[in-house]
Amino acid sequence: MNYPQEKIKPYATDGKKSEQVEQMFDNIAPAYDMLNHTLSLGIDKSWRRKAINWLRPFRPQRIMDVATGTGDFAILSCRMLQPKQLIGTDISEGMMNVGREKVKKEGLAEKISFAREDCTSLSFADNSFDAITVAFGIRNFEDLDKGLSEMCRVLTPGGHLVILELTTPDRFPMKQLFAIYSKIVIPVLGKLFSKDNSAYHYLPQTIKVFPQGEIMTGIISRAGFSQVQFRRLTFGICTLYTATK
Repeated sequence: MNYPQEKIKPYATDGKKSEQVEQMFDNIAPAYDMLNHTLSLGIDKSWRRKAINWLRPFRPQRIMDVATGTGDFAILSCRMLQPKQLIGTDISEGMMNVGREKVKKEGLAEKISFAREDCTSLSFADNSFDAITVAFGIRNFEDLDKGLSEMCRVLTPGGHLVILELTTPDRFPMKQLFAIYSKIVIPVLGKLFSKDNSAYHYLPQTIKVFPQGEIMTGIISRAGFSQVQFRRLTFGICTLYTATK
């Protein structure tokens, strides 16, 4: 199926979305962390903790963090879950290079590695991971169905998927406040911090049209997952999706 966010690209209309997303994240990588925490007022840290806490009872030993970016989620997962191995995958080497430095500083280079992967055709064998996490990256997938079914393929039977994604609140007054915030504040701060004007116009556009709630749980189920559930966090600004293979 085609979803509206798959058609939205950061730059010109020509060219593959995945290539443009890679270029965009390479461009904004140096400013990404500071901007991310500023834009979410630091609440993103509590969202990440909630997502990782859901995985805790299952004690996953081999974890893949898809769309890992600069590795924040991977580092926190490693600290909280103590897996044997954690691999962060992304299409942007620029972002992962920032992540590699952070992992070295944290003394976690033995446990966390990074690999350039396209989530729609992963190079890993079937049943390779006990858990897969995706934080704030799934709406950038060029093909959502393919990305989800690839993650399902490389998960072990009974393995778990956790997705965190920004969503649009559906109730007054958060709905109205968020509309102003994403239309005005995000692009202005984005341009200021990262000097990439397009990136922070692209991001709010994708949040707006990305499938959410019950629609998203249906999409995850169709990719081969069961026990799919979702929970809105912070008045619906973020949604946590959980599923089992």
